Amino acid sequence: MLDIKFLRENPDLVKENIKKKFEDKKLPLVDEVIELDKRNREILQEVQNLQAERNKVSKEIGKLMGQGKRDEAMKIKEEIAESGKKIDSLNSEQKNVAEEIRKRMLVIPQMIDPSVPIGKDDSENVEIEKFGDPVVPDYPIPYHTDIMESFDGIDLDAAGRVAGNGFYYLTGDIARLHSAVLAYARDFMIDQKHFTYVVPPFMIRSKVVDGVMSFDEMDAMMYKIEGEDLYLIGTSEHSMIGRFIDQIIPEEKLPLTLTSYSPCFRKEKGAHGIEERGVYRIHQFEKQEMIVVCKPEESPKWFNNLWQNTVDLFRSMEIPVRTLECCSGDLADLKVKSLDVEAWSPRQKKYFEVGSCSNLGDAQARRLHIRVQGADGKKYLAHTLNNTVVAPPRMLIAFLENHLQADGSVTIPEVLRPYMGGKDKLVPTHKK
Repeated sequence: MLDIKFLRENPDLVKENIKKKFEDKKLPLVDEVIELDKRNREILQEVQNLQAERNKVSKEIGKLMGQGKRDEAMKIKEEIAESGKKIDSLNSEQKNVAEEIRKRMLVIPQMIDPSVPIGKDDSENVEIEKFGDPVVPDYPIPYHTDIMESFDGIDLDAAGRVAGNGFYYLTGDIARLHSAVLAYARDFMIDQKHFTYVVPPFMIRSKVVDGVMSFDEMDAMMYKIEGEDLYLIGTSEHSMIGRFIDQIIPEEKLPLTLTSYSPCFRKEKGAHGIEERGVYRIHQFEKQEMIVVCKPEESPKWFNNLWQNTVDLFRSMEIPVRTLECCSGDLADLKVKSLDVEAWSPRQKKYFEVGSCSNLGDAQARRLHIRVQGADGKKYLAHTLNNTVVAPPRMLIAFLENHLQADGSVTIPEVLRPYMGGKDKLVPTHKK
């Protein structure tokens, strides 16, 4: 959410930013906010004047009563009562006006970073760099569920009977590989990147939802608990950032560098592929996440550190990846800048998304009132960033395709062997 003062003083810049995101339908909101803000300040000034006048005349009542001028004193009391009614009415109007301002401010997009490429949608995202050599072997790479089934490692039919489309059972070596990747990612972030490990709540209240994401994202993603003010998290970023709601963080404690594990639940409303066979787009998965809360001037540095962490992790597992900068039209409204990490798919002969790194500037901090107290005692809004460390089972697709051998076995890179009981490869129970 933007600073109302910034919008008031820079309406043309805000409108230009909306145009860069190809959200022209939101342009009228800027003028609406300006008009509502003007009325809001008029009301506040009028209330202040009425209160000052009421305080002034209230002092006259005692004097008049002491002078025996009861009728004059009672008249002033009546005027004060009328003034009180007027103040109450104005306060009620101000509350409504402030709420209308907030509704509009919540959907006006954050100012994007000048470095963000301009484009309408994800088809215009820009490749930045490739890491590792993408290989297409001279033997066929089966569909990922076929690979899993060759190890008796997945049961989609049973999951469909139990929970419907978008769910899965993982079993045996594939289930162990799933857990091994998560355990390795956790230790990678703790031991190599020196982040603090956290297991957060897996449900959050609506005020946290409002603070961490846009309404469109919430409607497409979040599952609400019936009869409760609780939502299942779509990513641990939500509860991790929510941890600091209404908090003042001493500047000397920054940056906060945190890595969190959680299951994630997503409706995937309007998404393509949820009915398709496989585990690329699903309603439930597990993820290791990384979060940074820092000073504003440090967020560009941390943005680069975060996506590099994911690249380092995937390369340590011998999976080729590339980075792709998200264009303006592909940025969610709270994001200042975003970059996707994509893994190589030998079967599809192309890259696909396995992680997303985002700098949200002060957008979440403004909504959730997350402030920093500097050494000089002054308070300012923190910047927040997040990035996927790893999110199986989608990540398993890249892993299995890139490590599949001609005989159907899957090699285990050295870094994962301690988490797989020392195994250096998985042998299928039957060929698909």
